[in-house]
Amino acid sequence: MSAAASLFSRAAPLLILAALWEFVARAGIVSPGALPALSSVLAVFAGEFSRELFYHTWLSLVRGAIAMAFAIPFGIAAGILIAWYLPVRVVLNPLLQCLYPMPKVALIPLTIIWLGIGNLSKISLIFVGALVPIVMSAYQGARSIEQTLLWTARSLGARESEVLREVLLPAALPEILNGVRTALALAFILIVAGEFVIANNGVGNLINLWGQAGQYPAMFAGVLLISAAGFAVDRAFVALSSRMLAGRQS
Repeated sequence: MSAAASLFSRAAPLLILAALWEFVARAGIVSPGALPALSSVLAVFAGEFSRELFYHTWLSLVRGAIAMAFAIPFGIAAGILIAWYLPVRVVLNPLLQCLYPMPKVALIPLTIIWLGIGNLSKISLIFVGALVPIVMSAYQGARSIEQTLLWTARSLGARESEVLREVLLPAALPEILNGVRTALALAFILIVAGEFVIANNGVGNLINLWGQAGQYPAMFAGVLLISAAGFAVDRAFVALSSRMLAGRQS
């Protein structure tokens, strides 16, 4: 199969969905308020709302990037420490088990009370929500390592720091990367959910305002843009993960 044919086969479901969306909206099967025509949604990106939309989406992505920049290293370190040291596990594991199943949007009222509606509250919400799956994945990855690998490294004279860096981290890497990917998806959910409630800017706030004002094509454009950004970040991370794992195996 040629590259063009492969690309078309991958894009075909989206093209069919786009055509169906346009037909349903233009035929009046669904009201414009519930589903505006795709062409009118796409026109927003070249219209009067475009600059505002891209600016507020950029603000949202920056908040998410800051939160993830802290959550990834902190979560990996915490998960490995919980798996590696019994006193840390005794103290933190019960808290982790309580936080893991809890809907992270339930933290929104607490962030408002504790941190107000500024950037810190939204970044903190994303940080906490993304942190938990990273900690869990690092913990599970570190706990699943065969003990013989650790015994062998120690018998060869490796220090604990060298065992962590040279044995444990590479062995736990696939599980850690899966956790980070899950955290990225949660981060996008929390970006929009948090900005719906505790923001006066950002794409989530903009979607909310445009929906209340009846600017439905602009509202759907915001949803499409942040969804496309999430898809692009996920694809980029999958490609990066594949390269990291390939380098680990070579």
